[in-house]
Amino acid sequence: MPSLGADMEHGTLVEWMVEPGQQVTKGDLIAVIETDKGAIEVEVWSTGTVEQLCVDVGVEAEIGTVLARIREPGDPPAEATAPTPASTEAEKPKPAPTPAPSTVPAAAPPTAAGRASPWARHLASQRGVSLSGVAGTGPDGAIIGVDVPQAKATPARAKGSDLDAMRRAVARAMAKSKREIPHYYLSTEVDMTPTLAWLSRTNAALPPPERLLPALLLIRAAAKAAREVPQLNGFWRDDQLEMADAVHIGVAVALRGGGLVAPALHDADSKPLPALMAALSDLVRRARRGRLRGSEMTDATLTTTSMGDRGVERVDGVIYPPQVAIVGFGRITERPWVVDGAVVPRQGMTVSLAGDHRAHDGHLGARYLSVLCEHLRNPEAL
Repeated sequence: MPSLGADMEHGTLVEWMVEPGQQVTKGDLIAVIETDKGAIEVEVWSTGTVEQLCVDVGVEAEIGTVLARIREPGDPPAEATAPTPASTEAEKPKPAPTPAPSTVPAAAPPTAAGRASPWARHLASQRGVSLSGVAGTGPDGAIIGVDVPQAKATPARAKGSDLDAMRRAVARAMAKSKREIPHYYLSTEVDMTPTLAWLSRTNAALPPPERLLPALLLIRAAAKAAREVPQLNGFWRDDQLEMADAVHIGVAVALRGGGLVAPALHDADSKPLPALMAALSDLVRRARRGRLRGSEMTDATLTTTSMGDRGVERVDGVIYPPQVAIVGFGRITERPWVVDGAVVPRQGMTVSLAGDHRAHDGHLGARYLSVLCEHLRNPEAL
């Protein structure tokens, strides 16, 4: 069971995508794991033959639990072990005793759908079924993915306003961050007028499906600056900074049903812009469908968050451990700007940085922001 985030302690296996005897190559998708942040597709870490599936569908397992055994080329067959089974009858909660008759009407029990996991709600929404009345087999009777086939084939109810597992997971991660990481904050303003003019000219020559979004240029500039100031691109582990070799930008995505994820956009500093735009669109689409991959949940080396579309002019983010920085982009607004001694209207944006003072300091943070803004002022080089 891989660790799919700093706040993850366990996960539930909801689907095997391979079977014993099947050949797999490093990077192939082999399983779906349900976590507090939704369902994550897990890749295999080696090339070989699936020798054994060690955990049954529906089992909740702690990080580090062996899920499957892969025999690499040349390895002898390993001794088979019994798979960790799904919950047995003895483990299932016993039915509550029948209450004595009363003249006072009993209160209606809470709807089962309110205790459904994110993956179960996603499956129910896909199948157009209601989780009302479904008996959950997850922790404390929660409905999990394997329970969805029991749901009635009626239109699914709208989601309630309950604070589900994802919100609690985000709260745990952010509380840990603010408690353990000594944040420092910096911000600056950048003139986006030349950037937007270049983007307009570029998009005019492209068909609508291939046009670039302003958010893509922000991510690209953040990634290129991370390559040039590598102390902000990495992790704080074992009381020291580990600078990452690649630049994988975590993109904060607000989910329509509530909650937040920040999956990694891989190699954001080097992919051609059209390919990066396609990858970004695909990443956001799959994040909102609940079909992210394990590497996307663990590979991010630096996170960006943009609140401009919400009308916010500045955002001071909270670092997601073990990363050591987060970049925030505000709304682009028309502002008075001094150009060649004259005050003129320009399209300005506030860029902010939250940094981990254990890993670097305000001097490096200021240098990073300066490099980022320089890239935005020269969009043709992005």
